[in-house]
Amino acid sequence: MTEDTWGRVQDELLKALGQNNYRNWIEPLEFSDLKNGVATFHVPTSFMGTWVARNFGDQILRHLAEAGAEVSRIEFTVPRFRSATARAHRNAGDTEKGGGTEEGPAPARRAGNGNGSTEDDLPGASLDPRFTFDSFVVGKPNELAHAAARRVAEGGPATFNPLFLYGGVGLGKTHLMHAIAWELQKKSTGLRVVYLSAEQFMYRFVQALRDKQMMDFKQLFRSVDVLMVDDVQFIAGKDGTQEEFFHTFNALVDQNKQIIISADRAPVEIRDLEERIKSRLQSGLVVDLHPTDYELRLGILQKKVEQYRSQYPGLVIADGVLEFLAHRISTNVRVLEGALMRLFAFGSLVGREITLELVQDCLADILRASDRKVTVEEIQRRVSEHYNIRLSDLIGPRRVRTLARPRQIAMYLAKQLTTRSLPEIGRRFGGRDHTTVMHGVRRIEELKAQDSQIAEDIEMLRRSLEA
Repeated sequence: MTEDTWGRVQDELLKALGQNNYRNWIEPLEFSDLKNGVATFHVPTSFMGTWVARNFGDQILRHLAEAGAEVSRIEFTVPRFRSATARAHRNAGDTEKGGGTEEGPAPARRAGNGNGSTEDDLPGASLDPRFTFDSFVVGKPNELAHAAARRVAEGGPATFNPLFLYGGVGLGKTHLMHAIAWELQKKSTGLRVVYLSAEQFMYRFVQALRDKQMMDFKQLFRSVDVLMVDDVQFIAGKDGTQEEFFHTFNALVDQNKQIIISADRAPVEIRDLEERIKSRLQSGLVVDLHPTDYELRLGILQKKVEQYRSQYPGLVIADGVLEFLAHRISTNVRVLEGALMRLFAFGSLVGREITLELVQDCLADILRASDRKVTVEEIQRRVSEHYNIRLSDLIGPRRVRTLARPRQIAMYLAKQLTTRSLPEIGRRFGGRDHTTVMHGVRRIEELKAQDSQIAEDIEMLRRSLEA
């Protein structure tokens, strides 16, 4: 069997398995030789060889046979020294299969070392080429997170370790992590950068346990220069994964290797996460990406319009459309961008100017969803979670200060964000009189002007409820 035969088989496996499976498991294989019906492939680790044999071995054998190779069995070996010629050949093949051409951009790269020689050895996920610093719109709600990400992307000794980014859906956490990875790989060709989700980390950990390949697993993750784990809240409650994550974290920090983590909430607010991990995650810089404000949403829309102009030449947007969208769609950036894409596609297909009337017709479902009203029950739940108290205590009869102040804040938010009357609000807070609600609202209004912490808590709660 020749390298050309293996190249044809790779093409067929790409079609059969899809881009992600191909890049993660097939592309790293290096054909070595074929003797006595046994095809031997070099793999970066024995863990990968075991996984490929178990999951894709039969398909590889079938495609090899269809390509004319006389193969009855395949084996995977970990070479002591990897062949520079084989690496060069594989990199040339990557250029043919996945490189950018005049007909289109190159597909997303996997996080790796940046120089091609060991990029596929690392257990990273694909990076989205759209998620760069150039395409990230900076505003007041995300300026600190953006500045911190930029600093980390400069490379060098770890300044903030770990950098912990948290916030709701569609606020830019993943975008910033991808941007950091792209920037690091562009500046440092020998840097080993791994980006993956917490779910992928757990999946690889479970596979390694099952296949008795824990030493390979540990070696893989502890040999990187930069480890980036997205949505770390996913490992909460998974004791074995948390244990391994904790030891990997410590090993990398001890080597002064950079760690970047993201989650949907602050470390202290992630339930079922071990206290020692919470403590470790808070030992660096913890940055909150706040819900977007009107100015930031408008800026994102304007930047997207610039990008879409080349795809939809001649399409006209009426005055006031972008401002209307920025006002009405405040849930998250993904919904906002999806709405704009739908408008551009619709306007282009029917050959019409994008007017406010077209917006209301085309985006009726999104606009209805964005009109969702905040409920008293939702306010009570958010406030009790924020102050780490039981919901039953928040609406119960106890009047201790640790309960009374959050209760008054919840009443204040109910008055501000819902259309419920004071008597109705009082009934939902354990049957309290409307004068009690009125007193609580006035008290919070006074404290907002005097206590910056209370003012900040209320603003954070308001934004999360409206998001």
